[in-house]
Amino acid sequence: MEEENKNQEILTSNSNQNVPKSEGKESFKDFLWETVKIVIICLIIVIPIKQFVVQPFYVKGASMEPNFYDNEYLLIDEISYRFNEPVRGEIIVFRHPPGEKSFYIKRLIGLPGERITIKDNVIQIYNQDNPNGMVINESTYLPESAKSYDDVDTTLEADQYFVMGDNRVSSLDSRRFGPVYEEDIIGRTWLRGWPFDRFKVFQTPTY
Repeated sequence: MEEENKNQEILTSNSNQNVPKSEGKESFKDFLWETVKIVIICLIIVIPIKQFVVQPFYVKGASMEPNFYDNEYLLIDEISYRFNEPVRGEIIVFRHPPGEKSFYIKRLIGLPGERITIKDNVIQIYNQDNPNGMVINESTYLPESAKSYDDVDTTLEADQYFVMGDNRVSSLDSRRFGPVYEEDIIGRTWLRGWPFDRFKVFQTPTY
């Protein structure tokens, strides 16, 4: 009888040791499958957002100083312009040259159909609402020391925009390469996420 009890204990012990191993394998499989599902769901959500809603960019160069500095991390709103027209003063990202994979960040100055003149550091916009010209007041985003020494007189077509860097003396923009076409605009600068001490959500300036 005592020997039977020992055998029973041995059998019970062996059985108890086998259960955790089996359960451990099943638990690992469940964990692995749950992880795969989470990754798939994240990709399903993140990829469309990245492609069609927001896209990250790093600032390279000094053409937008003092408002943007080298290596700052930005999120670009790619969906607003599907429903609304770009607004003067917004900071946009666009392809340049057209159709290529190089991207520029500049401030939107002139809208389709407008005439833009720059003389003696004064930017004037001529359009239907201002046939005699409207001087742009950029004091909300540019220091008084900002100067534009170029003389410009250009009229935009129906699908063209005139852009300039905030660092007017060190910016390759529409004063050099001409207007930007609507189809080459990626979106507007929405948020600066890095560095943390310069975190900012950008609003359209008012003139």
